[in-house]
Amino acid sequence: MTVVIGKPADEPRPWAAPPRPAWEEEPSRAGLAGKAIALTLACLAILIPLWIVVVTSLSSRKTIDEVGGLVLVPKGITFIAYRELLSGGQVTRAAIISILVTLVGTLFSMAVSVLCAYGLSRSGSLGHRWILMTLLATMFFSAGLIPTYLLVQSLGLTDSYLALILPSAISVFNILVLRGFFMEISQELIDSARIDGAGDLRILWQIVMPLSRAVLAVITLFYAVGYWSAWFNASLYLNDQDMMPLQNVMIQLVQKQEAPVGLGQDIKTGQLSGLAVQMAVMVMALLPVAVLSPFVQKHFKKGMLTGAVKG
Repeated sequence: MTVVIGKPADEPRPWAAPPRPAWEEEPSRAGLAGKAIALTLACLAILIPLWIVVVTSLSSRKTIDEVGGLVLVPKGITFIAYRELLSGGQVTRAAIISILVTLVGTLFSMAVSVLCAYGLSRSGSLGHRWILMTLLATMFFSAGLIPTYLLVQSLGLTDSYLALILPSAISVFNILVLRGFFMEISQELIDSARIDGAGDLRILWQIVMPLSRAVLAVITLFYAVGYWSAWFNASLYLNDQDMMPLQNVMIQLVQKQEAPVGLGQDIKTGQLSGLAVQMAVMVMALLPVAVLSPFVQKHFKKGMLTGAVKG
């Protein structure tokens, strides 16, 4: 009599790990090579135009005339375009306006969004469900451009810097992200603070906000980039050219081919290249976002994904 020890080879073992999905398998060499090529091409598609813009902004009129337009290979570096733009003319004033609007608008938007999100994250707050439903409704239904313009006009905000901040001060999406993050903070921690006599503002300032640095950094970046890149409100509500922010001056310079105030004569006499001025303004508009983004990048994944787990 033959005794079989163990189980046949074709019988599945209960302790064996289930087969992994195809997307969890180790990539092949061909797959890794394909990913590397795709990422390299994507990076080149982004970096090469940026390189051309920067190099052209640093090129002299002679170099730009020799190549007949945009410069790919630098032939001597000059900062004349930046020096003339920052010498106190229209571009300098527009850059200062954009910086101030971005700082004030971001602080105001963050203050309102944090307070609103914290109130909506507390289940016992007064009318929080109705307020939440009202906010959600604004994401799907809008009054439209004409009623918004009439409202801003009736409030006397035309030709005012407040028109660049108030119409776009609040983002319901950002409030929902903050609310989801605040809801994940331990309720026992907040209850212990209440037992010690802390009020809502103190709890928000000393407990909730320090634990939410990641999401606060991401939402701050969202608001700051929105204010810095905004141009539509200025073109709609501002009639004074001296009040225009940097993005609107860039549109006038690049699309309408209008020279900034104070530089038109230099461009006509050949002392300065109009193309170099256009590229320099574009670099100035891109520089703040490019500088700040790496500092917030480490918080981006945590700030966006952690707060969205519970919705």
